[in-house]
Amino acid sequence: MLFIKIINNFAVANEKQHKNMSINLSLKKGLDLKIAGGIADSVLHQVKVGNCAIIPDDFHGFQPKPEVHEGDIVKAGTPLLRDKTFENVKIVSPVAGMVKAIVRGERRKIERVIVEASGAGDTVVFDSAVARTREEAVDLLSRSGLLVMIRQRPYDIVPRPDVVPRDIFVTAIDSAPLAADMALQVKGKEKYLARGVELLGNITTGKVYVAIRPGALTEIPGAEMINVTGPHPAGNAGVQIANISPVNKGEVVWTLDIVTLARIGELVETGRLDMTAYVAVTGSEVEKPYMAETVIGAPIEALLKGNEKQDGRHHRIISGNVLTGVSERHDGFVHYPYRQLTVIPEGDDVDEFMGWASISPNKMSVSRTFPGRFFGRTFNPDARLLGGRRAMIMSGEYDRVLPMDILPEFLLKAIIGRDIDKMEKLGIYEVSPEDFALCEYVDTSKMELQRIVREGLDFLHKELE
Repeated sequence: MLFIKIINNFAVANEKQHKNMSINLSLKKGLDLKIAGGIADSVLHQVKVGNCAIIPDDFHGFQPKPEVHEGDIVKAGTPLLRDKTFENVKIVSPVAGMVKAIVRGERRKIERVIVEASGAGDTVVFDSAVARTREEAVDLLSRSGLLVMIRQRPYDIVPRPDVVPRDIFVTAIDSAPLAADMALQVKGKEKYLARGVELLGNITTGKVYVAIRPGALTEIPGAEMINVTGPHPAGNAGVQIANISPVNKGEVVWTLDIVTLARIGELVETGRLDMTAYVAVTGSEVEKPYMAETVIGAPIEALLKGNEKQDGRHHRIISGNVLTGVSERHDGFVHYPYRQLTVIPEGDDVDEFMGWASISPNKMSVSRTFPGRFFGRTFNPDARLLGGRRAMIMSGEYDRVLPMDILPEFLLKAIIGRDIDKMEKLGIYEVSPEDFALCEYVDTSKMELQRIVREGLDFLHKELE
């Protein structure tokens, strides 16, 4: 009996050790772009704004219907839009103030909702104590506007609240060019991270994974930690899923970033939403790149005020990073996921000897035919295409930067041909457009791979759901 008891104790201890063990994921494929204009320190600079905007197109799969009218007074957390299919899924106001405008485009499509901040601290208080069951937890995320900040695989859309995810993946890594360290943005919020994992654990039937750079965060109770090393796109949730537990047909996985996890935990703990956004203002055309502490949907003009180079060049303002971001104007707003703003030269005013064929050492390229490839320095690229579009070349160049067990060229051809059977067999359920951003960068055919993948996912969703 004593021997059996010792064996049982050993088995229990071994099981606990296994549960607390983290996963090490080392990726070799990928590419870190060395671009000028990165942040030199992590000091936060507060940027107060007079207004902010919610842009429905940022939340793919969400069908917006207004909950407010122009001139309405709202609190932070008041619903601005609801989904037409799942009416309990909301997008809420980031600030207290007045609804300044509901801007519509063609066929009365809602392009953005602008809220003029009043400066008051009025905020909606949610009853978070009732979120004990899965249904209650999902309802809380839906009503608070946090569900729209999560993504569902397959299709890379806002999650359906009626579908149970197999697993939930949280990433604390932003490996994109010039991106800031996400782990620093949740320092001191360990309690909220644990509460967030606890809530998500009630929603999924599987595990809650948290991907970090080694040593970036302490272990979060209830989460399976993944220590990720390697170049971009190591921070992409899709890459982490593909290497840990791939998505098969019929399965659903949720993804979110560590900042959203902290927001969920704070909502559970206090009943209040934290709508603070930490935006890295970066790029070679920014005088002093810095980290801004502002609100979700902040105006670009406020973030760039007095800090844009006056060098006579035309500028490309990108909400996001240079690989996946959205081109915006000075009077535009920061788009979801509200983490980065990049300013680079447009390139339409450049008079360069030999044009795209120039082999200047100042030109950034992954090709060994360019001398700049060997210098190991930072570059100042512009937004030019530098080449013409042509048919896809089956050269294997996508494979060198995509650390996923798929055949990207064949998958893209299946998407273009709308061959559902081949798309499924070649891994369409695992991918999102951002996973192909580096492939698009190195592509000698200059094809819009992210657009192709987005259209393929939309087509599959429409046909099968």
